[in-house]
Amino acid sequence: MRIARVAHPDGMAFVALEGEGADTVAAEIAEHPFGEPTFTGRRWPLADTRLLAPILPTKVVCAGKNYADHAREMGGEAPANPVIFLKPSTSVIGPGAAIRLPPDSSRVDYEGELAAVIGAPCRDVPAARARDVLLGYTVANDVTARDQQDADGQWTRAKSHDTFCPLGPWIDTAVTPDDLALRTELDGVTKQDSRTSLLLHDVGTLVEWVSRVMTLLPGDVILTGTPAGIGPMTAGQTVSVTIEGIGTLTNPVTSR
Repeated sequence: MRIARVAHPDGMAFVALEGEGADTVAAEIAEHPFGEPTFTGRRWPLADTRLLAPILPTKVVCAGKNYADHAREMGGEAPANPVIFLKPSTSVIGPGAAIRLPPDSSRVDYEGELAAVIGAPCRDVPAARARDVLLGYTVANDVTARDQQDADGQWTRAKSHDTFCPLGPWIDTAVTPDDLALRTELDGVTKQDSRTSLLLHDVGTLVEWVSRVMTLLPGDVILTGTPAGIGPMTAGQTVSVTIEGIGTLTNPVTSR
């Protein structure tokens, strides 16, 4: 099932997407998409709606340096254990929304990533049972003010600006994350081209590691890390991240 969150003629709703391409229909989900969703019976052509961020998390937990080639391009060794940090919920935007470059940064980078969406409250989840607590997967861009990261010696300010966590276009509940192609394009030029099979710590390992530290709530998001090929974006450009079996997340870049 593909679960999206849309603005429709009467408001906003979670929907399940049926069909493909121009014939896709959005079927309204009653209340929330967790567990076994029920439907209201209202339906709209997807073309008559606007896709929003597919989920509004209480927190976004991110894995740093989780591809060996990215660790090398950052000038360090791959960590033996996951390295995690947080992005605030206020950084989340949806497909088509603008990434707004802060005036006090001279370099803002794209980082295409697979994102796992939590589907049930959980704590201390063994890696082998991670799938039991996941709703599904979506596409993410872990936007980073690289100059601020370098200046601060830690990642909070650089990762936390409003609009710095695009998510979308929807959540796929059926895809298997073990070996998916991941590609990031800037103005149509491929910048990152990798596969999730190259993750140093896979989704199950990340769920176990994070849930040892903090309780995860339905809708929380874990970003699994970015491969090599990161680079700067400038106002007027467009960045797209595509993950096989899920879809493409596209956002324009503007100045704030």
